[in-house]
Order: sequence, then structure tokens, then C-alpha cells
Amino acid sequence: MTTTAELIHQVPYYSQWESPGLVREIIGGQLSAADDPLWGQSGATTPEEYEYWSWRLCGVACLRMALDYWWGLAPPPITLAGECLDAGAYVRKGELLEGLIHAPFAAYVSGRWGLAARSRPELPAAEIPGHLAAGELVMLSVHPAVRMLGAAEPPRRGGHLVLAVGDAAGDLVIHNPSGFAGESQEFARVPWPDLSRFYAGRGIVLGPHGSG
Repeated sequence: MTTTAELIHQVPYYSQWESPGLVREIIGGQLSAADDPLWGQSGATTPEEYEYWSWRLCGVACLRMALDYWWGLAPPPITLAGECLDAGAYVRKGELLEGLIHAPFAAYVSGRWGLAARSRPELPAAEIPGHLAAGELVMLSVHPAVRMLGAAEPPRRGGHLVLAVGDAAGDLVIHNPSGFAGESQEFARVPWPDLSRFYAGRGIVLGPHGSG
């Protein structure tokens, strides 16, 4: 897929960790998420609560970006995660957490925040530029290895959510909640031919109320 025009929505970026500059150390195991010095900004009551949720907040981080872009607000991520849990977008079974489940999440986003949110269990990559051109943003299910395009072939597709914010010069432009600072966090470029290595072919289309 190639494009000649450049379209990049100027969406604010949020990491799923409160200290974006520490993501590499947290993911690499050199630093516990509980030791993130900014954990208190998350809405968690303890560092342990923050650590538990922080690994599971990619979809919430994408929502925060969209809310800030359209409504100028970004509620604390743990607050949003609790609301998603109540809405059935997460299902907690002891220490295990299932989700983010796309259909109830989209219903929650529409009902709670007034955005047009549509779960797309089948979303061909070829349709993504059209949604972006229509002024929408797209949450895409990709393998987390998308943060390092030169790494080994991922073992599967999906498992992590990123926010598509642009289509430029043959690249998909994403905000990656678990990207590395200065490399693959905000306005990170993924060549369209590379996307198929990571993309599970499903996502959630977001837009202002009345779009879609």
C-alpha cells in the first residue's frame, strides 16, 4: 500500500506507564513498574495496584489520547480501567484479567464519552487510510513487537493495541502506548508492507459523535 499525500492527526500521546521515558527499562525488567516515580498520577491507590494495571492499559491509553484530542480531557488511567471493568470490557478472574474486549469497550466509549466507537472484528488494513481521511482514529490489534520493526518475526499477531493517527509517505503513523521513548512512541512510522507481520486484522474505529 502506498500513498502520495500526508495526513497526520495531531493527537496527544499517552503511554500506558506514567513515565514514558522509563518504558524500555520497565519492559526489559530493569525497573519494576511499581517503582515508576509518577505512579501516583495514574489514579491508583498503591504502587502495586499501578503495577498490576499498567501492563494492561494499552487500550485505555489509546482512549485517553482520543478523549484529549476531541474533548480536551484525559482522565486518570486507573479510573478509566475501573469503568471498563464495570462495563464488561475487562473481565477479572482472580489475578487474571481478560480484555480489552472490543464490543463492550466500544459500547462503553459511546455511552460514557459520547464518541462514535465501532468494534470491527474484521478490519482490513486497506480500509484504515479511509477512516483516517474521514477524520477518525483507529485502535489496531497488533503484536507488541511492533515497537521494534527490526526484531525477529513475532510468534503471532495481535495482543496489544496502538492508535493509528496518520497515513504518510507509504507509512502507517501510530501512537504506541508501549513504545520506546525517542524511537517508537508517538508518531511512530510502520511501513504498510510491514504491518501484516503484526496486525491481527481487527480494531476499533473512533470518531467524534455523529461520525461513521
